[in-house]
Amino acid sequence: MAGKFEIHQDGDQSYKFRLIDGDGNVVALSPRFRTVSGVVEGINAMRENAATGLVVDLRKTRPQG
Repeated sequence: MAGKFEIHQDGDQSYKFRLIDGDGNVVALSPRFRTVSGVVEGINAMRENAATGLVVDLRKTRPQG
């Protein structure tokens, strides 16, 4: 099953979305948006950036040896 974006109202005047994978796990949570159209723009931005985004490993590496 494909993943999905869920839009939720957060309080009276803001909205959030979350990305759910095919197994029902939450894999991403958005910040708050003031409007539903803002949420949709955020979802579209996530779709575009995830497809082309680089993976950057910021863990500290241990010296070998």
